[in-house]
Amino acid sequence: MKYVVATLEEIAPGDRKIVEVAGRSIGIFNVSGELFALRNRCPHQGAPLCQGSLWGTVTASVPGQIEYTPGGEILSCPHHGWEFHIRTGQSWCDPGRLHVGGYRVDVESGKDLLEDDAPDADGPGGAAPAGKVKGPYVAETIPVTIEGHYVVLDIA
Repeated sequence: MKYVVATLEEIAPGDRKIVEVAGRSIGIFNVSGELFALRNRCPHQGAPLCQGSLWGTVTASVPGQIEYTPGGEILSCPHHGWEFHIRTGQSWCDPGRLHVGGYRVDVESGKDLLEDDAPDADGPGGAAPAGKVKGPYVAETIPVTIEGHYVVLDIA
């Protein structure tokens, strides 16, 4: 299932938005223009993970030469500080066992969304759908456009 959860402008680089979709709390993060979605539940004790602090990454090519790369790709649980990589959901404290569930996130144009969701009231060639007879009355219709780009979450 796909759900429109935000406009692209609502989640600027470095920001996040927490949404409720199909009974699940999900955090959507914009990391340098790329969108990622994670379940808002720490696997340790169920804390609201996506409300935690964001950090950059730390690497060391040799002992004593530590390099910090900003970018907000590491998410720290607000209850106990367990860290997870936003891109992969992988845990930093027990990488072989712990991870956070992720979801596919796409950006789609309003025009594409409108075309996908447009109801098909008539059958082929404008005829009434099978088993239906057109009545004498017609409701006034108003054209609808959707402009901009929207964040679409796929929770397959």
